[in-house]
Amino acid sequence: MTPKQREINRIIERLSQAIAQHKLPPGMRLVEAQLVEALDANRNHVQAALQRLSMLHIVTIEANRGASVAKPTAQEARDVFAARRAVERGIVEAITQDKLERNRDRIEAHMAREKQATDGEDRRDIVRSLSDFHLLLAEISENTVLREILQNLMTRSSLIVSLYQRNDQPPCQHDEHGQIIAALAKGDRSRAHELMIEHLNHLESELDLSSYQASPDSLQTLLTTAE
Repeated sequence: MTPKQREINRIIERLSQAIAQHKLPPGMRLVEAQLVEALDANRNHVQAALQRLSMLHIVTIEANRGASVAKPTAQEARDVFAARRAVERGIVEAITQDKLERNRDRIEAHMAREKQATDGEDRRDIVRSLSDFHLLLAEISENTVLREILQNLMTRSSLIVSLYQRNDQPPCQHDEHGQIIAALAKGDRSRAHELMIEHLNHLESELDLSSYQASPDSLQTLLTTAE
């Protein structure tokens, strides 16, 4: 990978992370000059990163208006969750007891962090830790294609939650994650799949068509605080 590609990937990762953590809300304008300053980046690299994110439907680029964080429609929301059900089914079915055992320490560490986050009141920390569970399962599955697809779907899911979630409490539940892990530990991938589908159905059921409220903070503030 060339230095240019690494820099573009860095910008993509920072923007995707900020969106996934609900720091950049749907519809927020992504002014190139502000991104260059906030990310200490080259304008050409920023433009290339925005084009890549546009291809992933995470950013929208319009003539005479520039780039903004995507605002998924209700139909897109349904399509994303349908895709997640298919992808995460494949991920769960790929996780054997052997793979789970090799990653036991990682799983236990994550579940402890997730419990700590959900016991607290930092909504962004809760969202991040609950989302990381799904990405962790994708890594454990050892299927790089499914993992890459899920990473994109998770970022798009964050936009959907920002737009359509019924209340301020993240719908993803720590207890439901624990049940999925317990089924996998028993080698019952069929049950784990059923639990994952129920879990995703629950997440989708917590959505409605209500609008969001954009953050008043600047791009500089939002991106410099992204981890």
